[in-house]
Amino acid sequence: MTAVTYTRYELLRTFRNRRFFVFSLVFPLALFYVIAGSNRHAHLGGIPFPTYYMGGMAAWGTMIGVTAGGARIALERQVGWNRQLRLTPLRPATYLGAKVASGYALAAVSLMLIYIAGLTLGVHATAGIWLSMTALIIVALVPFAVLGVYIGHRVSVDSMGPALGGMTSLLALAGGAWGPLAQHGFMHTLMQLVPSYWLVQAGQAYGDGPNWPLGAWAVIAGWTVVLGVLAMRAWRRDTGRL
Repeated sequence: MTAVTYTRYELLRTFRNRRFFVFSLVFPLALFYVIAGSNRHAHLGGIPFPTYYMGGMAAWGTMIGVTAGGARIALERQVGWNRQLRLTPLRPATYLGAKVASGYALAAVSLMLIYIAGLTLGVHATAGIWLSMTALIIVALVPFAVLGVYIGHRVSVDSMGPALGGMTSLLALAGGAWGPLAQHGFMHTLMQLVPSYWLVQAGQAYGDGPNWPLGAWAVIAGWTVVLGVLAMRAWRRDTGRL
């Protein structure tokens, strides 16, 4: 099985999974319309509320989508499918890469729907801002994609839903997806050490567009490296059982 064939197979499985579609697409979209729609003329910190909230829901929805690959890893571990795949010429990089690619595909659909919803509630930005915003979101999702791989190798299928749902909701809350926990002081400084904070910031199109300081790149890179090491150890521990 080639890398292209296996990745296409993963994408088909992803888009046929109605449960993840409902949770990662419908929930953030519905919450955006309920909250932002009823406050479409309000402002938060000088930013139109629908613009701010669009960034939050984009962060939450894409986080759910990009970590979804972990659930498929957990399921395949339970039924022994990943062990069968290790007996084939399929490379581990292709296996994990397909899971990440399918997660990003689901996140892309969620992001597109939130963008469209934002436009219907009056969110306006130049083409350059939309593009830079999307590019930063793609980068900010990297540690969450790695997190999904790690959890998939550490958690059983029965615990996967609560683990992923709880983790992404907690990170969304800590990052200010549903509203800022703090706008200054120690709590605000602490929030900036969480990758979801910068994911939310990337999704807020205002002023001259999203712009990350050097510290933001350091936070995303640091979390990616740490989670990557943990994911690699979990994968080696799992494959060592064959």
